[in-house]
Amino acid sequence: MTSSPLETAGAQTLRRGLAVLRLLTRTGPGGLRMGDIVRQLGLNKATTIRLTRTLVDEGFVLHDAGSGQYRLGPEAFAVGLAAEPHYALQRLAAPALDALALESGDTVFFTVRHGIESICLSRVEGHYPIRNQLIKAGDRWPLGVGAGSCAMLAALDDPQVDEILQRNAEPRLRQYPGCTDGAIRQMIRETRERGYCHNPGLVLESSWAIGVPVYDAQNQPVASISLAAIESRLGPARRGALGNRLMQASREISRLLQPPSPA
Repeated sequence: MTSSPLETAGAQTLRRGLAVLRLLTRTGPGGLRMGDIVRQLGLNKATTIRLTRTLVDEGFVLHDAGSGQYRLGPEAFAVGLAAEPHYALQRLAAPALDALALESGDTVFFTVRHGIESICLSRVEGHYPIRNQLIKAGDRWPLGVGAGSCAMLAALDDPQVDEILQRNAEPRLRQYPGCTDGAIRQMIRETRERGYCHNPGLVLESSWAIGVPVYDAQNQPVASISLAAIESRLGPARRGALGNRLMQASREISRLLQPPSPA
């Protein structure tokens, strides 16, 4: 984890403390031991201990002395409740996501757009035993990486696409070398033609995915629904059928976001 040389000491400390919270958010209720936090963040052990203990003192993190695990505390929960209205969309989408996972047997994801990134808000597991373990709730990806993220990008106009690909090029190509500008633009063209995005294993070779955007009342792409499975389960015929099913679910959710008609 690196910081700009021009960053103040206070800003650097805040950024590192938020990194601890973000890591625990992505980990889930099981929590992490101190050694795991140090290793995953790449920080000095003494610094990580100091930051985490401060978060414990302030109630944002809980420490289980018996297991040594650190997990999110009540203050983090309070912050989440304060922000919760912004995630009402996820609640509206939940029934459709559950139905898709049940019907397909595969893993379904709900992702929202956040600037030049996408954030996974939820994943719903189907019954098929081989599952996508790459993405979990809380993960952030450069916009364009992954089927749902690329579907949102394809729903924007070309100048916006150009700007976003330019701005997120460095982290995108460093972390996901298969997601080049050319590969993403090709997926965008295909998405606009057929209505859903197909990612043929550009992020993880063995994991294919399809995705569609969800639109708000202003017809802007604010979220996406995507479905991931092993390559053999997303052949052309099944891919087309599931793509149409995802588009139907997107229309249902998008209708819920429209303002009520005047009496």
